[in-house]
Amino acid sequence: MKKILTPLFFIQAIGSLFSQQAAYIKGKISDTKTKETIVGASVVLDNSSGTTTDINGSYFYTITSGKHKLEYKLVGYKTQVKNIDAKENDTLTLDVVLEPDSKELDVVVVSAGRFEQKLGDVTVSMEVLKPQLIENKSIQSIENAVDQVPGVNVIDGQANIRGGSGFSYGAGSRVLLMVDEMPMLTADAGDVKWTALPIENCEQIEVIKGASSALFGSSALNGVINFRTAYAKDEPETKINIYGGFYDRPKRTELIWWQDGNPTYSGTNIYHAQKIKQLDLVIGANAYTDDGYRKLETEQRYRANINLRYRFKKIKGLSVGVNANTIRTKGGLFLIWVNPDSAYYPTGGDLSHYTTYRTNVDPFITYYTKKDGRHTLRSRFYRTKNLNNTNQESTADVYYTEYQYQKRFKNDLVWTMGAVYNYNEVRSGAMYGNHFSNNISGYLQIDKKFFKKLNVSVGLRGEYFKTDTVETREDVYLLLDKSKPLAKQSKVKPIARIGLNYQALKATYVRASFGQGFRFPTVAERFVRTSASGLEIYPNKNLTPETGWSAEIGIKQGVRMGDWKGFVDVAAFWTEYNNMMEFTFGQYATPKPPYQTIADLGIGFQSQNIGNTRIVGIDFSVMGEGNLGPVTMTTLLGYTYIDPRQTDFDLATDSAKTTTKNNLLKYRYQHSGKADIEFGYKKVSLGFSMRANSFMENMDSFFEDKTFFPGMKEYRAEHNKGDAIFDGRIAYQIHKVAKVSLIVNNVFNREYVGRPADMQPPRVFAMQLTVKL
Repeated sequence: MKKILTPLFFIQAIGSLFSQQAAYIKGKISDTKTKETIVGASVVLDNSSGTTTDINGSYFYTITSGKHKLEYKLVGYKTQVKNIDAKENDTLTLDVVLEPDSKELDVVVVSAGRFEQKLGDVTVSMEVLKPQLIENKSIQSIENAVDQVPGVNVIDGQANIRGGSGFSYGAGSRVLLMVDEMPMLTADAGDVKWTALPIENCEQIEVIKGASSALFGSSALNGVINFRTAYAKDEPETKINIYGGFYDRPKRTELIWWQDGNPTYSGTNIYHAQKIKQLDLVIGANAYTDDGYRKLETEQRYRANINLRYRFKKIKGLSVGVNANTIRTKGGLFLIWVNPDSAYYPTGGDLSHYTTYRTNVDPFITYYTKKDGRHTLRSRFYRTKNLNNTNQESTADVYYTEYQYQKRFKNDLVWTMGAVYNYNEVRSGAMYGNHFSNNISGYLQIDKKFFKKLNVSVGLRGEYFKTDTVETREDVYLLLDKSKPLAKQSKVKPIARIGLNYQALKATYVRASFGQGFRFPTVAERFVRTSASGLEIYPNKNLTPETGWSAEIGIKQGVRMGDWKGFVDVAAFWTEYNNMMEFTFGQYATPKPPYQTIADLGIGFQSQNIGNTRIVGIDFSVMGEGNLGPVTMTTLLGYTYIDPRQTDFDLATDSAKTTTKNNLLKYRYQHSGKADIEFGYKKVSLGFSMRANSFMENMDSFFEDKTFFPGMKEYRAEHNKGDAIFDGRIAYQIHKVAKVSLIVNNVFNREYVGRPADMQPPRVFAMQLTVKL
């Protein structure tokens, strides 16, 4: 009897399953404040299955008939729940409006894990710059905005995070600049061209502090700066910024070189974004001219950019597009002053006069699957062409392609995996020669939330690198254990990272992370041979890659005062580098008669593996925004302390090369503080900024040589207390679409230098008109 009943029950169960008729749900999800549709919002059915909204903010899902619970959720928004009773073959249209979660500061980032997360949930230290700060301060180049971030210093165009870099004469970067999640470093010098970034089309800037090579590859040894451009919203938007200013007279009259009025600058930014049916269109442009506060250091630039994205209507979830940006810059390059009393005059009486062209074209394809998967194929062609009058011309091309697949599971699990091919080609004359390189890599990162409180992130990457005919080969070790290699002279360099974030209390997040990093030498570091302002730069073909790791523990505390919300963040960090590359002064050529100039003596700078280094320190920051009664307040401030040391310092030989005679790393500020606070009341806003750095104690002793740099040693002895620079601004909303601003930078007209022999601007007065339509 049992043998007969068992098949019958099985047949009955199958029949019952097929008797459940299908029903359908569809709709759009939008933001209650902006009214914009939301991409990537989750629609969860009965706590198990579900779907996500596509590129249009729409969703469609097949369900069984009957009663169901639907949850609509997204990071940064309050979850909305609907109970439905679907009849057979019904199609229910459910449009949902999500409300931002007001309990904490609403900041969503993508750089930490390449998917959207709340800032409080990420496992690494991270800062966010909003475009409002850039606009309100009338910033003309992104480097000045980044220099306002706590823990970040930009020295003569080179960014360093928590003291990870010093000054390297424009070659190599341990901080990876990305634009829309793709690297934006040049193929020759591996440096950042800040003025090429489309400041008029900035959605958000995200700064990761610490080694991030496992997810982003070489040059992310010290951290990542991700510049995110914007796409069109549901409503058309047009912005126009017109600004102009002049450089005030410095306190010391001997510094003044101009006679026919103060040097001035002016510029215009234009931005327009619009949806045209299925096409998203963004266009932007910038024109800028600057007389320069230093003699002959003029600049004229013209930039144009476009973002295009087409969202297919018949193929749900598919979009294709292309972003492009081009800039032409012409001017004079100032490197070294004559002496401290003629700091705004170039040594030798002239500059290198240049014309540069920089263009990037970025096609991409994105496809969202019906099962919470996302396929992305993105690429970039980036050309830099340098022309000048000093035989330092070069053309450098980057061909970058990346495929990425990301899968979101319903149990708070995210898989991200991808492969990258990067081909670089450099064509130059005497300065570099002709070179090419290949870089192939693959990566995997897994992010999982346990118990709705603990975020765990684990990543692994493998890198292959080849310059000309030379492949990079290195011994592979298990994390920090150097006792025995897992593989000898491997062609593939593995890198790992792990991070934890635990929500201890309602608005308290405790995190810990460890990440490995590495950086291959750039063409400029290995092959450059040139001179600039009397300095000789020598090649080093034997330069080897540098590696390192960083670890930190930190706590992020959400705070709220009335309607003002923010985060207080404190972190302790430890970073070590092996075979660190830095430009070092020494004798690298045979002396020759008449033995009078630097070139005759064969001395100059060369990138060398200086050995092993360690940087430990603490980082404190506060960011927030909101209302205190009738007054709005936006805040970003912080303090960083570092102790940067060379761990294998040789007192007998190394102390003669530097000014401190100890193992302190060169060109670092041990103490730095940043602050920006803005208040708004009705039509008026008032803002203040501050950047403070301690004295740069250590640098190459060559810069204090009286023969080549007269007065430098005495100037440093007199100005040895560090600097604090204050900026101020006031704005008035003269019309609902127009605002006028007065900006004063370096309010107290303080005299200060960045790197050696590089005097910074005096007080600057500027006016700006902003129109938003």
